[in-house]
Amino acid sequence: MALCLLPLAGFAFAFSLAAQFPQTPSEDPEPKRLPNGKLQSEEILKADYKANLKDLEELRRLTGAIEEETKKNQGHVLALKTFKDLDEIEKIVKRMRTRMKRY
Repeated sequence: MALCLLPLAGFAFAFSLAAQFPQTPSEDPEPKRLPNGKLQSEEILKADYKANLKDLEELRRLTGAIEEETKKNQGHVLALKTFKDLDEIEKIVKRMRTRMKRY
């Protein structure tokens, strides 16, 4: 019987601790501003947008280079540069995905 009451006592203790220390929402009442008065989140979004455009331009360049290299080679031959370009594309895409998942 005492063994049955032991888990109940543990649950009661845990609930009493939760009641004593309620969790408060961690929302900031006012958004952070930069010294020039602009919102920090807006400036981060603008910088991310510019970085995404730059990365997309790099992706276009790399895919064009891969296409040209593939057309130039015959059938079963692939250049090592093609694999390096594909690895670079993967890095850029991961970087963009991470940047876009932030928001």
